[in-house]
Amino acid sequence: MRRLRGGAAAAVVLVFAVAGCKAETKTGSGGPEQTGGGGAALTAAESLTVKGRAPKTGYSRERFGTAWADTDSNSCDTRDDILKRDLDDVKFTGGTCKVSYGVLESDPYSGKQVAYRRGRSLVDIDHMVALSDAWQKGAKYWDAGKRIALANDPLNLLAVDASTNRSKGDGDTATWVPPNKAFRCTYVAAQVAVKKKYGLWVTAAEKAAMERVLRTCPGQKLPSGGNPTKAPSRFHAG
Repeated sequence: MRRLRGGAAAAVVLVFAVAGCKAETKTGSGGPEQTGGGGAALTAAESLTVKGRAPKTGYSRERFGTAWADTDSNSCDTRDDILKRDLDDVKFTGGTCKVSYGVLESDPYSGKQVAYRRGRSLVDIDHMVALSDAWQKGAKYWDAGKRIALANDPLNLLAVDASTNRSKGDGDTATWVPPNKAFRCTYVAAQVAVKKKYGLWVTAAEKAAMERVLRTCPGQKLPSGGNPTKAPSRFHAG
C-alpha cells in the first residue's frame, strides 16, 4: 500500500478496503475522506443528472484560473500540495513547498513505479474530472470562483504516470478508465464524488459506464472532503 505524504495540520488517513477493488491510503489537508455506507458510490452514480454533452465552444484552461493557484492559502501552490500528498521519499528545494524529487511507488493508473524530478518529470497531476469535460457538463455556466475551486480541489487531483495519463485526454468514464484494473473502482468513485459535489451532469453513456464499473465493487464508498466549491475572491479567471 502506497503512502501519500504532505498536507498541513491534522492529516486524515483514509483506507479503501472494498470488495473487488483495491485503493490507496490517502493523507493530507483537504484530501478526500470516505463517507457513507456500503454502495455509497454506486448509489451516488445512480443519482447523477443525465444530459447531453454541451458544445466545447468557449472553453480554455484560463477559464478555470491560473494553473495551480494557492486557493487553500497555505503558501504552497496546488501542484506541490498534491505532489507532497501523493509521493514517497519527497525532497524539497528551498523550504517545504517546492517538491524537487519523489517517487510514485505504485502509480494508480499503471501500477508501475515512477520517479518525479522537477523540470523533467514523468509525473502529471491529473484532474480526474477533466476541466474540458466539466465545461461541457455544467461548468461553462458557473462563475469564475467555482471553476477555480474545481481546478484546484484535492478531491479531483491525483499524481499519476504522465505517459498513461496522456492517453486519457479529456475523456470521461465512457471513453477511458485506468489500465490498472485494481484502481478503477476508486477512480470512478472519485469522478462520481466530484460531479456530485459540484453539480455536474453526466451523459447517458458515461452514467452507464460508471454504474458498470461500480457494480463490480458494490461496497465502494464515496470520497468526500477537499476544498470549498468557491475560491477566495482574490482569484480571477480569464
